[in-house]
Amino acid sequence: MKVLVTGAAGFIGSALSMRLLQRGDEMVGVDNLNDYYDVDLKQDRLNRLKTYGNFQFEHLDIVNREEMAALFVSNQFNVVVNLAAQAGVRYSIENPFAYIDTNLVGFGNILEGCRHHEVGHLVYASSSSVYGSNTAMPFSIHDNVDHPLSLYAATKKANELMAHTYSNLYGLPTTGLRFFTVYGPWGRPDMALFKFTRAMLASESIPVFNFGNHRRDFTYIDDVVEGVIRVIDQPATSNPNWNSDQPDSGSSLSPWRVYNIGNNSPVELIDYIGALENALGVKADMELLPMQSGDVPDTYADLGDFVSEFDYKPTMSVAEGVRLFVKWYREYFNV
Repeated sequence: MKVLVTGAAGFIGSALSMRLLQRGDEMVGVDNLNDYYDVDLKQDRLNRLKTYGNFQFEHLDIVNREEMAALFVSNQFNVVVNLAAQAGVRYSIENPFAYIDTNLVGFGNILEGCRHHEVGHLVYASSSSVYGSNTAMPFSIHDNVDHPLSLYAATKKANELMAHTYSNLYGLPTTGLRFFTVYGPWGRPDMALFKFTRAMLASESIPVFNFGNHRRDFTYIDDVVEGVIRVIDQPATSNPNWNSDQPDSGSSLSPWRVYNIGNNSPVELIDYIGALENALGVKADMELLPMQSGDVPDTYADLGDFVSEFDYKPTMSVAEGVRLFVKWYREYFNV
């Protein structure tokens, strides 16, 4: 297949691109290489991909309507995977327009490209953040998600609605994936594992919000990529049993679906830090703080639909996943 991956220099985007290239797909990667975090890390991820002859990189911003339109004109993509987004709950409070531009305007440009060039399947990143103020556990794709707690979450919910419109109007198969706290080698420096590792190795204290009472469904990067690969190869279909009297939030009469990709095994933040202490051989100096605005105390993915439809469930334990991250971190930063 010929596959477009946006956000190809990002954490999930680069890992997915590697898998696609290794299995022989022709791949175009797009990224704007912004400075939200270390551009050198993004460039190093890209350098790994550039060793493959079936990889082509385009340095552009999905917000640029003309450049995105030209990209679709010059390529006939079978599948588009949109992983380009402004990420982070807390940063959405500081810089809301970054989310409006990339996550809404940029996604609109991708939808238009898919519509006009007969793309066979659009797969895009949603987020566990869409569950917002939901308290029923585990989070199910059949739950209503109309109460987001951050602008980041609202833009991801909006992506699902925008995709549904294009599935309905133009028959474009779209699949949204609600990722749950992805971690692992080549990860994002703005996420807890990366920040905690750096601080602990520097003998600095680490900020632990909600006084350490968070639970997260930590999901290892390789497990996420395997899930995305399976989704790519199985375009969304309509649900002929969908009924407006009892509407299902996870499917539609249109070829539109959303799924959770999580570990289905939430871990206390304190235990996550414990796994990091064991892997580093360093005791954490924890600064216990109240919960931050826009955050949620717990995440927990219901994987029933994903397992039944794709015959796959993540398997990596947090202890092993954190160990593998620490091994990569020490090698990459030579510490």
